[in-house]
Formats: sequence, structure tokens, C-alpha cells
Amino acid sequence: MRITVIGTGYLGAVHAACMAEIGHEVLGVDVDELKIAALAEGRPPFFEPGLADLLARTHAGGRLRFSTSLREAAEFGEVHFVCVGTPQRSGSFAADLSHIDAVVDGLGPHLSEPCLVVGKSTVPVGTAARLAGRVADLAPAGDAAELAWNPEFLREGTAVRDTLEPDRLVVGTGSARADAMLREVYAPMIEAGTPYLVTDLATAELVKVAANSFLATKISYVNAMAEICEATGADVTRLAEAIGLDDRIGSRFLSAGLGFGGGCLPKDIRAFLARGEELGVERSLRFLREVDEINMRCRQRTVDAARDLVGGSFLGKRIAVLGAAFKPDSDDIRDSPALNVAAVIKLQGAHITVHDEEAVDNARAAFPHLDYALEPAKACEGADAVLHLTEWRQYRELDPARLAAVTRTPRLLDARNALDLPHWRNAGWTVRALGRPAA
Repeated sequence: MRITVIGTGYLGAVHAACMAEIGHEVLGVDVDELKIAALAEGRPPFFEPGLADLLARTHAGGRLRFSTSLREAAEFGEVHFVCVGTPQRSGSFAADLSHIDAVVDGLGPHLSEPCLVVGKSTVPVGTAARLAGRVADLAPAGDAAELAWNPEFLREGTAVRDTLEPDRLVVGTGSARADAMLREVYAPMIEAGTPYLVTDLATAELVKVAANSFLATKISYVNAMAEICEATGADVTRLAEAIGLDDRIGSRFLSAGLGFGGGCLPKDIRAFLARGEELGVERSLRFLREVDEINMRCRQRTVDAARDLVGGSFLGKRIAVLGAAFKPDSDDIRDSPALNVAAVIKLQGAHITVHDEEAVDNARAAFPHLDYALEPAKACEGADAVLHLTEWRQYRELDPARLAAVTRTPRLLDARNALDLPHWRNAGWTVRALGRPAA
């Protein structure tokens, strides 16, 4: 099929490359000319494992190209995927829908042939119905220009696999034609056994925010238990292991630590709260305020634990920070807990040096007042404490004895509960971890 993907950020670039990979002819569209130029050369403007190879292969095969023109997109595509961002609105919890509205307003007047516009962006429930009417009003094709909603469930770091091998496909539509077109788009996944669920528009919109809210709740729950463990001398990692063995609960997302960040979970639960208030059902979502507060409190608890580790004050101390991205296998620093903690400690008088596998450039651009190193050992030179804040595999493979030799004082705070603490203690480190006993 001829497919356009409008918006080439983390979602759109991956979706475009994956649609080309399964055999469709794809046109990626974005207003950012520099981003389009990079993608056209096969260079992703962000780090995502496997994406560079996928872009190069599909571009070389002639199935993927890029443009900045919505008119060209309308003339080219049978199916138009809308993948633009819906960030948190300034001064509000609500989602900023200006980008998605701009796409519909810019694309609609050029839709002169029957086609399907498919929203993949995360939006407040009710948005799709409004946009469906807008598309029909603007398009010269009238009702033949339909709209469906197909929420994305990819995770940064595994986005290519999540797109090519999704755990489910959800399609919001009341149209048999739209359903048939999307079944054709996703035919390889459906044939491979991926569950394909057809819902109404509102349910499809709610699936993503409901899923993210559940995951955020699970993360904040175990972090609340970590606070209890610290107060009682219990070990949150053993607690999580024990309750995770209950198949009604499961062990995934029960890792206590610094909490979640990034461009999705924080803004999605806040937008859900805002939409609940608009719908008059705010009491049903009130728990999400506490989920958000627990998550943000993890950052302050990390700062407090680091301060205690170095003797009660950061003044004049050198702190090494391992990790800048909000999660491993990504260079995304949006709402990064690691950088938030680093910046707060810097304000309290410490000298901070940050290392990250991929996110150093992005971090330096956003936090130029911090220092950066290209190797973990360089970041740790002369450090009074080392903070493990993003759980890159590289940090689990560090030699604590060699690292201890370059620090001023071998002290470690594992804020992600991902390191082998006895191994570090045996190498002479004083170790602290959130929600775990000191020894």
C-alpha cells in the first residue's frame, strides 16, 4: 500500500521504517527540514537500537522516502498515519493538541481521493471524534476521507521490535472499509498471530492512557513500598520478588528506584487527570495525583540519600553521575530523573560530571552547566560519590575495583537497584540503594 507517516519523531520515524520493511511504499513527512534531510540520508536524528540499519535498508530498496509537503503526502498516500507529539500544555496538565490539529488542517484540504487518516498519537478521549468531523469537513473527498484511531504501544529502546512484533493491535473505527484497509496494512503481523482488536474511537483512545496509567501506578506502588522498607529495614528487591511471583501481579515494572520519566508516562497521566476533570469524573482518577507525587518524590529521596552518603552536605563535593537518559537504550532526556537529580545536586554546591552511553550530547545541550565525560572512569575521577541513575548494561559490567582506584572516596548510590551490590562492597565500596538495607 502507499502509506504516509506524518511526524518523524520517536514514533513516526520508527513506524515509517517498519511499514517500509514489511513491504509498503512509505513517505515520511515532517516540518523539520534538518530532520528530514538526515532521515533521507538514512541517519536517524535520535538513538534507537536497530533503526539506522532499518532506515538504510528500506531507503536503499526504494520503499521509503521523505518530504516536508502535506500536499505531496495527500497526493501520494492511501493511508495517512498521524504520529506528531502531544506534549503537556504549558501551565497546565492538559495535552497540547496544536500539532495534531495543524496536521489535520494542513492535510485535509488536499484529500481529494478516498483515503484513511489514522491517528497514532496519544490524545485525550474525544479527540478522534472531533478530528473525524474536521477531516470530513475539510476534505474535497468528503465522507470518503475517513478517520480511525490506532494507538501506539512502542517503548523507546525496543521500538523497532515493538512495531514489527507488537503484542496487540487496537483499531478504533466503525467503518468496515477502514477496518479492511488497516488489516491489509498490518497483514504480516496479523498472520503471525498478533491479536487484532476493533473498538469504537473512544475506547481506542483510552487504551493507551489506561495502559500507561496502570504501568505508572505499578512503578509508584513499588517505590512507595521502598519508602516503607527504608523505614523498617526491609529489602524492597526481595519484597518485589516475592509479590511478583503471584501471577495475578507479575514481576514486570516492580523495580524500585528513581522512578519513571520520558516523554510519555508523566505527561500522559497528567493529561488523563485533566481530561477526567473536564468530563466530571475526576474522583475516578484522583489516585493518579498520588502516583505522580510518589514518582516525583523518588527524585528528592535520591538527592537526600546522596547527601547522606557524602556526610550531609554537597558543598565542595565531586559527584559522578552514571546515566543521563530517562531509560537505557535511548538518548531521550525528556523529563529525565537522572538529569533532574544531577541538576538539583549541582545547585546544592557539588561539582557534577555525567556519563551516558548515548545521551551526552542531548544532555549537554539542555544542561550546559554540568560537566560531561565520555568514559565512566573519567566521570568518576576524584569523585566523593558515584550515583547510578540510568541502568545501562555497560554500568552493570563495570569493574568496581578498578573504578574505586580513580575515586577520591569509593561511595556508591544505586538509585536503580540494578547493580550487584555485594560485588561492589567486596571491592571496598560503601554502598547505598533505595529501599534496601545499608549492609
